Amino acid sequence: MGIERVIDTSIHEDDPEEKAVEFSLRPTTFDEYIGQPRLKTNLKLAIQAAKKRGDVLDHVLLFGPPGLGKTTMASVIAHEMNANFRATSGPSIEKAGDLASILTNLADGDVLFIDEIHRLRRSVEEILYSAMEDYKLDIVIGKGPAARSVRLDLPRFTLIGATTRTGSLAAPLRDRFGQSFRLEYYKNDDIQKIIERSAALLETKITPEAAQMLSTRSRLTPRIANRLLKRVRDFADVNADGFIDVPTAESALKMLEIDELGLDPGDRNMLTLMIEKYNDRPVGLNTIAALTGDEASTIEDFYEPYLMQLGFIQRTPKGRIVTPAAKAFLQKTA
Repeated sequence: MGIERVIDTSIHEDDPEEKAVEFSLRPTTFDEYIGQPRLKTNLKLAIQAAKKRGDVLDHVLLFGPPGLGKTTMASVIAHEMNANFRATSGPSIEKAGDLASILTNLADGDVLFIDEIHRLRRSVEEILYSAMEDYKLDIVIGKGPAARSVRLDLPRFTLIGATTRTGSLAAPLRDRFGQSFRLEYYKNDDIQKIIERSAALLETKITPEAAQMLSTRSRLTPRIANRLLKRVRDFADVNADGFIDVPTAESALKMLEIDELGLDPGDRNMLTLMIEKYNDRPVGLNTIAALTGDEASTIEDFYEPYLMQLGFIQRTPKGRIVTPAAKAFLQKTA
């Protein structure tokens, strides 16, 4: 069992309150959506063009590390298109019939969002090919010699797929998306604006200096920024009459063991174990997972991206290597 992390880019599915707060903080328009300027510029143009033609928006693939706002962007696109937003996820669609039911219940112009689309079963995924390209649904009725194929017409809809692993998508599915966009890590200034906006929505008072401090600890990721804000708010409610200033934020972050770069005990534990056991030798992903007690997918999706962004981890054909910059930082903060 790995270390439980406050700095985590996943939504905790067993915490309905957290999910409710997560959705309440989501922006609904491009004007409210902070960051990702290049993505917004391209999507605004595509949406304006689709509206001018009276057509649906081309299918959109959003990819990038978790927690950067793919689901939020999908809901913003639906809102800007004045369309109904239907959301599901790849793992929840177990059978081809499940997807067929979803598709036949869509209305004209609807936006269907599939999170973790790379985790669709192949038999389910194949149904999407004709649905995306021709707005047709091919189903087989009956079994054995009496089986026959029926093609149903579908309403014109926009599929938005989100994934952290574009390489895991089958090429035929990936090629059917008319638009593909990568969400980049945010700048600290944008994260600060997100924290200040979320604090206002949560009716929490925070100084600009405290918001700036939290932004530097949020791993350039909005979901982490909002989660940190909520934990610091809890600390402030108990110890500072609900007011978050720099000393309060510092005390809360110290209690959470989150350092100046946003690394938590999980990150430091992984780096330390790799240095102690292997020093400058490359370490395989499964070996790192065995050392830390985490799943290999957790290492790859949640630990690695930010550590690579910092230049603390380097990937090589033989495995992962801890860089001199990481060693110097760990020695400085030891």
